[in-house]
Amino acid sequence: MTDKRQALVTGANKGLGLAIARGLASAGLSVWMGARDRSRGEEAAEALRNEGLDVRFIEIDVADDDSVRRAAETVGREIEALHVLVNNAGIVLDLATAPSELSMDDLKATYEVNLFGPIRVTQAFAPLLKAADGARVVNMGSGVGSLTLITDPTSLFSTVNLLAYTSSKVALNAVTVSFAKEFEPFGIKVNVVEPGHVRTDLNGNSGFLTPDQGAEIAIQMALIDRNGPTGGFFGSHGRQPW
Repeated sequence: MTDKRQALVTGANKGLGLAIARGLASAGLSVWMGARDRSRGEEAAEALRNEGLDVRFIEIDVADDDSVRRAAETVGREIEALHVLVNNAGIVLDLATAPSELSMDDLKATYEVNLFGPIRVTQAFAPLLKAADGARVVNMGSGVGSLTLITDPTSLFSTVNLLAYTSSKVALNAVTVSFAKEFEPFGIKVNVVEPGHVRTDLNGNSGFLTPDQGAEIAIQMALIDRNGPTGGFFGSHGRQPW
């Protein structure tokens, strides 16, 4: 694997993460498929290897400092540089809960995965990203992360009112801009993407896009050349409003 460009995708054992891992591996990258459940992660990696793709499983719980540190150390012993990082792992706990009734435990748990998770992982893998020749970081955001869209009555996203999930994705946009500014001198491009309404376990498979369709924008931004954008928010139709 060390002779090829390297990628890490968190939450890669199913849904969007699995589709992104497949897409990056199909594009010729060696992909580390991150998941917190070892058995499910190994099973997903084996399935892609059976398709002839260059992937391997790495155990990582993005909500756990020690788990992220161990994963970074493990990967660092195997490779010299990480060319692509996709912070995909995410949860939603308030699909049926009004903002005024949301427990602080659920709010904190959502932030640990959706916001602090990408920060933890990006910080832990920063040395490997800086060692690459122009690494790419893609954070999986959401249309509800756009304050413009959730307050626009003509937008589909204006009908969604999830305190924990929405605010975590709004904050992730700001985190993306911060890392983009810091990493720009190293040639690292950091962007956040909105995959659309995808059928995943996250929303009870209620979306109208397949995981493969939703993964397209993440794969595209992971593979942009040195003339591509950084610090932006993108969807399938181009740049999205903050």
